Amino acid sequence: MHFPDDSLLPENQEKLVIQVAPYGPQWIPGDSDDIPVTMDEQIQKAVDCYNAGATVLHVHVREADGKGSKRLSMFNEMLARLREAVPGMVLQVGGSISFAPEDEGQAARWMNDDTRHMLAELDPRPDQVTVAINTSQMNVMELMTEADIAGTSLTSPALQAAYRDMIVPSNPSWHEEHIRRLVASGIQPHFMLGHIASLETVQRLIRRGIYTGPLILNYVAIGGGAAGLHPADMLEFARRTPDGAVLTLETLNRNVVPMNTMAIALGLHVRVGIEDTLFGPDGERATSVQQIEKMVRIARELNRDIATGEDAHRIYQIGTQWKSTDDTLKALGMAPNRAPAQRGVPVRKVA
Repeated sequence: MHFPDDSLLPENQEKLVIQVAPYGPQWIPGDSDDIPVTMDEQIQKAVDCYNAGATVLHVHVREADGKGSKRLSMFNEMLARLREAVPGMVLQVGGSISFAPEDEGQAARWMNDDTRHMLAELDPRPDQVTVAINTSQMNVMELMTEADIAGTSLTSPALQAAYRDMIVPSNPSWHEEHIRRLVASGIQPHFMLGHIASLETVQRLIRRGIYTGPLILNYVAIGGGAAGLHPADMLEFARRTPDGAVLTLETLNRNVVPMNTMAIALGLHVRVGIEDTLFGPDGERATSVQQIEKMVRIARELNRDIATGEDAHRIYQIGTQWKSTDDTLKALGMAPNRAPAQRGVPVRKVA
């Protein structure tokens, strides 16, 4: 992204889109008083977050016993209820879920299929599904401190070991097919990228015509195989992101507020919620709603406007798909592909 001289002036910045991840699938109900369990509680949490200023909802679903759901029907039920309760929100389903067959018919249908692809068959369909690019380590324990996990289930050595060794599988044959299915279903891929190498892979997918839609992405600074907390790495990622992309900062623990404050000042977007941290910057517990309210206060101190639900749909370009690779490159502000025998840097000619 380019940052001309007037880029830090709030009147020249896009309105701030606040993503919220309030369902915290890594936690169990006893870890926090802010974990919604029943379907009614999960829907009310979305309403509360929207009223506080969040316009993108990162969706996971819990069963009545508090465990994360792997049932397609539960996700469908929640999405239907969310469409009624928070019609203004962009609904973004977390793409880490793999569904378990609920009956013999599903078992037979899914026998030879990767159940993660079933995210493309959610009904009603979400606006987005998150997509990780390239298989990578996701050791969320690497940046955890004793204070971050005190009094939670993550004090368990066995659970820590499991999270230390967690891997996000996303080989090329899988993510290319997944993107194809999502787009065919009218669902926007929201790319979750932990470093510049993954960003480069997405740009190659665009240049090869495999993806021809808006480049909506999170910079996932959680360590353990993804980027860490060095501000220079975040700035370099932003610099390497195409001008027409939409970039959101995502990190974890007490780093959320300072890193997001930098993102707000730069004109980028932010993510908060108990999936990322149970704490505010002062080390005190902070609910998802309180975290949203803090982002709103910081943005107002910087005179940055907060996006409405309508704004978020416009900024994220929900429903947009371009007809060709050339159109996509132009819309994203990327240099055109090299013509045969062309030398030098390809420069887009103004008609």
